[in-house]
Amino acid sequence: MTTGKMHADEVHIDASLVRRLVDGQFPQWADLPVSAVRSTGTVNAIYRLGDHLYARLPRVEGWAEDLEREWRWLPELAPHLSLRIPEPVGRGHPAGPYPFSWAIYGWIDGQPYSDKLVSDQRRAAGDLARFVAELRRIGPVAGAPRGGRRPLRELDAATRAAVESARGIIDADAATAAWESALGAPAWKGEPVWVHADLLRPNLLVHEGRLCAVIDFGSVGVGDPAADVIPAWSVFGRDGRETFREALDVDDGAWSRARGFALHQAALIIPYYVETNPGFAALARRTVEEVISDHEHGA
Repeated sequence: MTTGKMHADEVHIDASLVRRLVDGQFPQWADLPVSAVRSTGTVNAIYRLGDHLYARLPRVEGWAEDLEREWRWLPELAPHLSLRIPEPVGRGHPAGPYPFSWAIYGWIDGQPYSDKLVSDQRRAAGDLARFVAELRRIGPVAGAPRGGRRPLRELDAATRAAVESARGIIDADAATAAWESALGAPAWKGEPVWVHADLLRPNLLVHEGRLCAVIDFGSVGVGDPAADVIPAWSVFGRDGRETFREALDVDDGAWSRARGFALHQAALIIPYYVETNPGFAALARRTVEEVISDHEHGA
């Protein structure tokens, strides 16, 4: 886990800055203690405010608009979902040395998904599949942003380069074989559906052995439903993967596309974060291993 800098253009954020921002813009919360939340997150710095709130501050300019997306869409999506999602309660603005918009949310009790915290992987897979299905059923809304990833063919060069950069950390030859298999999947041509598009372990919270919340909706939008099948490899092992696929009734084409998306995402993470965020890179390595295993032996 990290609270340090991971990006060349990352702005400086610390507890004293958060204290000044909160005091200046939300005086009603000026008496709440500020403490950093250690996580494998890469987009925002997280600071807890007392027992019931937390602040999220984008680390770089390119991700500052993600909070605007959350502010617009989270209240509209929340009533349709059985798992908790973040609730924005305060909209912060650039001030002093901090140049981006930021936000305050209601705290959700839970810890990032890990095998040791989950009492039943199949039940967790069923719970997440239910959430994904609920999100899809909301239906497109006018003005909804695009979510998910570009077609696999458009990701080919970047994926191959990342796999090669990670050689020695992953089995690059096996990963390349899995990628080339995914490239044969049919392109998605259906109607767009709502997707979270970043269902990784750090974005799933567990409380008392059960999946309780989904966080970080900065990539939410409408697109290829295969984008939300990625947790079959990024979150679950073989048993959970079987349950997840069955619950969502994923056809072979979508399964292959999703496996390609999972490999693409994980392969890019490893060389970029292996030094600055080794915990996140380790999760990505695990994803690649699950993709290879599934490709070679089936779910």
